[in-house]
Amino acid sequence: SKRGRSVAHPRLSLMPPLPPDALDTFLDAILAEDIGLPDSGGDVTSAAVIPVDASLQAAMTTREDLTAAGLSVAAEIFKRLDSDVRIEMLVVDGEALSAGDVMMRVEGNARALLAGGRAALNIVQHLSGIATLTRQYVEAIAGTDTTLLDTRKTTPLLRQLEKYATRMGGAQNHRMGLYDAILIKDNHIAIAGGVAATVQAAKAASDLAVEVECDTLAQVGDALQAGANRLLLDNMTLDDLRSAVELVSGKTPLEASGGVALETIREIAETGVNYISVGRITQSASAVDIGLDYLT
Repeated sequence: SKRGRSVAHPRLSLMPPLPPDALDTFLDAILAEDIGLPDSGGDVTSAAVIPVDASLQAAMTTREDLTAAGLSVAAEIFKRLDSDVRIEMLVVDGEALSAGDVMMRVEGNARALLAGGRAALNIVQHLSGIATLTRQYVEAIAGTDTTLLDTRKTTPLLRQLEKYATRMGGAQNHRMGLYDAILIKDNHIAIAGGVAATVQAAKAASDLAVEVECDTLAQVGDALQAGANRLLLDNMTLDDLRSAVELVSGKTPLEASGGVALETIREIAETGVNYISVGRITQSASAVDIGLDYLT
């Protein structure tokens, strides 16, 4: 039964985790990693013991409460290996599930399903783990006016997928990389000659919004006066966060960051900051327990 389930962000559930070209490249890489290149022999165990025309049914089932993410990628793995595979999607990414819920059912060529099963599970377990942890942080600040953001602390080459998973958990994406937003940090300030000079140089060079990392309230004042579009309050105490909120008085958005934990995020949100960025939701999320149960 699906009674009692919730989809916190149904609109986001329709957004693809990867563009088509990137998805094809990703599938090529993960299947080559697990099955081998076309001339490598493939799944030698199944080839040795499973008849070439044997069929198989399987159900991807949760073993714990979780928030789903990555199901469409898993489905594409099976489709890549068996173009005639039949897939029944029973839930959507972003949906909160209970232990024992069936996420999808697949039926097709036995060799293909066995060959793709681990790669499909790895993706869904990993991305659902991120979405599940993200949802916990989002729920911890529910009722405040603060939005959870992710960071660039992601697994190499999995950033787009992991940031997709944070969206499924209810967070918003921060910058995807160094190329799509200006974030002036302490090293930039030290090399460029101060907050004001750095902000002015950034604004002269680009039309992108300029965010400035501030370690002190004095830097908050300097960045605000220099015309920064957003301020990142790095590792500030709760008292300093409240003072920064009062000082800025709504003139520009404020983002708190640094050392944020599930146990502390609520009190940080209650200082009045607009955003809190948390690296842990991607960097420290554990894979959730999901099984692929095969039925002959």
